[in-house]
Amino acid sequence: MRLLTRSPSEWLQAVLSDFDTFLLDHAANERKASSMAMSMVAHYPDRPQLADAMIDLALEELNHFRQVYRLLVARGLVLAADEKDLYVNSLRRHIRKPSAEYLLDRLLSAAVIEARGAERFAEIGANIKDDKLARFYQTLAKSEAQHHQLFTDLAYEYFDQAAVDLRLQEWLTLEAKAMEQQPIHAKLH
Repeated sequence: MRLLTRSPSEWLQAVLSDFDTFLLDHAANERKASSMAMSMVAHYPDRPQLADAMIDLALEELNHFRQVYRLLVARGLVLAADEKDLYVNSLRRHIRKPSAEYLLDRLLSAAVIEARGAERFAEIGANIKDDKLARFYQTLAKSEAQHHQLFTDLAYEYFDQAAVDLRLQEWLTLEAKAMEQQPIHAKLH
């Protein structure tokens, strides 16, 4: 999957100049990703392939949360209360309500969000001066890329290829617009 826009260089500069703020937001996003995966299990227990994949994803995202949490502790930081993610919320407004469309849109919106995460983690990994953090974010970038592929593959498993391809292009357009509307700040989205 190719995103239609790249993150602006100003975003990377904001992250690198206020990395503690970014880490706090990153931790919150990993925890929310784990929770989202488990909500998919709860909503679709009748789809074993989806449930199995989401349980594995929830555990992986929770492990990422633990890794980021340990970075926070090492830096003397304390988890903060969650803040609304304007980017994710702007995308969620486009999830259709009928049951079949709802599942397809949840899968594809998750795919584009994970693709953006992969792009941004790769940027951090390529530009941060700390070698340990660089390796960590390079590893996370690969993981996020696998996640966006997982969501896309699940969409193809449950829906017609032409319908998935068409809606995926729509989601990529929606994601590009959502990204362009976000303020530049030291957060994942």
